Parts: sequence; C-alpha cells; structure tokens
Amino acid sequence: MLILKNCTAVELFPASVRPATDIVIDGDKILALGVNLEAEYPQAAVKEMRGKLVMPGLVCAHNHFYSGLSRGVMAPIPPCPDFISTLKNLWWRLDRALDEESLYYSGIICALEAIKSGCTAVIDHHASPAFIQGSLAVLREAFIQVGLRGMTCFETTDRNAGRAELQAGIEENIRFAQLIDREKQRYAQSYLVEAHMGAHAPFTVPDTGLESLARACQETGRGLHIHVAEDRYDVSHSHDKYGMDPLVRLDKFGLLGEKTLIAHGLWISEQEAELLNQHNAFLVHNARSNMNNSVGYNPHLPEVKWVALGTDGIGSDMLEELKFAWFKHRDAGGPLGTDKFLQMLHNGNVLLERNFGQPFGRLAAGYTADLTVLDYAAPTPLCAENLAGHLAFGMNSAAVDTVFVAGRAVYQDRVFALDTEAIYEKARFAAQKMWQRMADL
Repeated sequence: MLILKNCTAVELFPASVRPATDIVIDGDKILALGVNLEAEYPQAAVKEMRGKLVMPGLVCAHNHFYSGLSRGVMAPIPPCPDFISTLKNLWWRLDRALDEESLYYSGIICALEAIKSGCTAVIDHHASPAFIQGSLAVLREAFIQVGLRGMTCFETTDRNAGRAELQAGIEENIRFAQLIDREKQRYAQSYLVEAHMGAHAPFTVPDTGLESLARACQETGRGLHIHVAEDRYDVSHSHDKYGMDPLVRLDKFGLLGEKTLIAHGLWISEQEAELLNQHNAFLVHNARSNMNNSVGYNPHLPEVKWVALGTDGIGSDMLEELKFAWFKHRDAGGPLGTDKFLQMLHNGNVLLERNFGQPFGRLAAGYTADLTVLDYAAPTPLCAENLAGHLAFGMNSAAVDTVFVAGRAVYQDRVFALDTEAIYEKARFAAQKMWQRMADL
C-alpha cells in the first residue's frame, strides 16, 4: 500500500483540480482519496508529492510500434508526391523489412518513450509481412518488460501475398487473442496487454477477408481496429469496387460495435458518422500524422460521439498531440472548444474500459491505478475552469516526473529501472540492419 501525499489531483473530463489531496494505492487500484490519510492507513508507505499534478494515465489510442526504428531512416526512398506513394515507397517497405529482432527493439523503444512522455497505455496496430506468426507475442513482451499497458493486433491485408497473407494475418490475431485469454485466467485483472482484431484498411481487405474478420471478432469477443478513409483513395476504391462507402461496407459484415476502433476517418460521409454513433464505435483522430501525410483535415469531429486521440506512429507524446489537434482545429475554423479536446484525450481511457473490463480514467476509489505525475509549476492559478488552457499552452511531456501502471511505478523521478542505455545501443544496431534490408527490397 502506498500513499501519494499532498498531490494536486487533476481529472481531464469533467475537468477537476483538487490541491492538497492524498491518494492511496492498494495493489493495482486506487483505494481512497482525501486529506491527511496517513492516520487511516498506518501500514502504508508514504511518498511526498509536494503538490505535483497527479492525473489518470494518458492513453495513445492509435499507434504503430513497428515504426520505432524509422526515425531518420537512411534508405533510398523514391519521391512520394501523394499518400499512396508514401505507403508504397516508405511504410510498406519498412514493414516488409521487419524481423523478430528489429520488431522487438522497435517495440521496446516505443514503450519506453511512451512512458517517458506520460502514457500509461498505448493501443497499437502492427504490420510485419515477413514475420507474421508470433509477432504480436514479441510486441507483448516489449510492453510487459517496460511495464506499459496496451493493446495490439495484426494488420490483416492481402497487399503483398494475396489470400495466404490475408489468412495468416487473421490467424495471428486469433492466436494472440487466445494467448491473452489464457493470461486473463491466470492473472485476473492484473494482465497488461489486450487484443483487437486488426486490418490495414478497406482498400486492401477483400470481402472474404472482412467475412473472416467478422467471424474472428465474434469468436474472440474482440473488436476491429482498422484505418478507414485516411485518404480519398480509400473512399474512391470502395465506391469503384463495392458501390458503397467504406464504413457502410464494414457495417454490412457486422464489424461496427462499441469495441471497434476506426483510425482517421477524414473522408467519411455524414451517413458513416451516424453509423459510428449508432454502434457507439470509436473514431481516433491523429492530427500530426494527417498533417505530415497531407491527407486533409477531419471535419467530422463535432459529429462523432466517441472520439479519442492517437499519434499514428509519430511517437506517443499525447500532450503534444493534444496541442496539435487543438491548434489545427482552430486553424480549420472548427467550432469545438478546448474542453472537447480534453474529453478526446480522456476518452482513451474509455477505450481501455471497454476492452479490459476495468474502470479507468478517474481518480476515485476502485479505479485502476494508472497514473501520470507531472512536475508543473503553474505561473498562474490552476483550476478546473482553466485546466485546458494550461494543457494547451503550458504543460508538456518534459514535466512528466513519474508514471504508475497498475499501481507500480514504472518510471519514477524521471528514472527507469531498466538499463535503457544498453537497449538504445542494441536498437541502433538493429535499425541499421533493417535499413539495409529496406534498401535491398
């Protein structure tokens, strides 16, 4: 048992700021909040927080940990004048170059940097066509070694090897979900990694693949995690080949539900936005990635009920992502206030609740003790009414001091328990070999 004494307890949505608060952690749960709780829990260890901000953990709702060794990539990349050429010339070459070693170091580097940025959980979307079977278990090992909570899935597609690749991707998703089910039976609620059924995008998954994915979702009790309408091409392809919008096509196969995660959705129609709302499905907005890929701006944020924020592989700094999402919305003349973007940031915890079956995202008794601690000296008064302004214009990941996942400090006083220097050295070596394989493709 641990008491975090004299915290500034912060919740994102509804916004709340409570100074001079003690938080009692027992196992992986919050036991109590109050003032001067040492007398009530004399057996507890006490950590003096000196007014540091303690908030429910930040969640990156869409990421690609396979991209961790792409930073500064030194391989010959042809010109990429549009989104599809960017996929073909860069990302689809990189994912084909991944092997077990490079995937492991990519995963562990991304997990370390997520925690250092204040994330307690990341929802990952994976692809490695030359290393399918067992790839998700490798990522799970990286999550667990660092202590990061998360979800992952394999990006089912037929884009490289047709039906055989499609089937292998579905089998890997099912195999991993079954592995997680065994872990749940063994560890009850203390397990850290969950599963989605993954698919790349509608334009690289034929109807037979969607049919198989629907069966897999039903058999495993998981939801679908897929990119949809990130670029206009996905919509045009769906209209040309299937005569309908991409989300209408997914709905035809029963693939929309409360555990469904739709990444991007820039070019969905009003009917598709309503479909998401009817099924309580999630849209994940990735502002920096959309800007980087020059695919446009998502105008549907005010229309969709459940929106969360992700990075699409551009790190896991959710405080930075919040800023970009808010500033880009303002630049596009959007109508939403900063409070709605705090709700989007909070909503990553709602995704966790739906998939882990545990309460997340509140500082309250019984909630999972996934916590982000910030050493932030507010230059002006900090209260619920101006929390959004402090987050958008002041706080950043440099203020992250400590991160608790399931009640355990995985990053404490800005220090990991792991030998990160050795990990980074091995990662750089693995990256060079992967870049050479990219060059040879």
